[in-house]
Amino acid sequence: MVCGASQGIGLAAARELAMLGARVTLMARNADKLMDAVKGLPEGDHEGHGYVVADFSKYEEVREVAQKLTAHTKIDILINNTGGPKGGPISSAEVEEFTRTFEQHLLCNHVLAQAVLPGMRERKNGRIVNVISTSVKAPLNGLGVSNTIRGAVANWSKTLANEEGKHGIRVNNVLPGATNTGRLQSIIEAKAKKGGVSTEAIQKSMAGAVPAGRFGEPEEIGGAIAFLCTPAADYISGINLPVDGGRTASL
Repeated sequence: MVCGASQGIGLAAARELAMLGARVTLMARNADKLMDAVKGLPEGDHEGHGYVVADFSKYEEVREVAQKLTAHTKIDILINNTGGPKGGPISSAEVEEFTRTFEQHLLCNHVLAQAVLPGMRERKNGRIVNVISTSVKAPLNGLGVSNTIRGAVANWSKTLANEEGKHGIRVNNVLPGATNTGRLQSIIEAKAKKGGVSTEAIQKSMAGAVPAGRFGEPEEIGGAIAFLCTPAADYISGINLPVDGGRTASL
């Protein structure tokens, strides 16, 4: 099950997993986009990719949809992924922004994990990958709410990895850097507007801060996510894996 899978990193991860032979269920809030996304998935070794609709701003709805799905479908892999909150300094963030983002990220991740864990424990095998941000290693300027909640998700994930390892379940985080998605474009446009400069100038500056000299592509993040779900990564658990072209200053 891949969340936020109608576009961007989520869809790229779903494609990579399907190419490796997984039968994939996509989850997002837009049914039309999900239908188109499912049609574009490679069949791999399995047929019958599908989708379920849920709004990640309503964690109770996400829980209900996940429980209905797991009642009749074995979920061996869960990719937790959803869009980030708006930017801005932490000092001016409204309390509601923290609450909303906490529910959208940590609580949705939690209820999804609770839905799939019983089956994973029974089969003594499972993979959970949480798509977070490099901000869990070094906070990013202008993303106060995101920095705060992403850190909470990272520690939730590490705790889960420690608890579930004895059941053959591996839990890891992938930390995308600046990735060529719609969210990145909106951040670039906001910075350009605030600074009174062109989007091209902001884009050049941001890409220049990456040792690789460019933004990442969703497929590159998707490849890392898929790798952590393969047998080759069976002894990897509880890690934060930056996929950022070398931008993060710390190891």
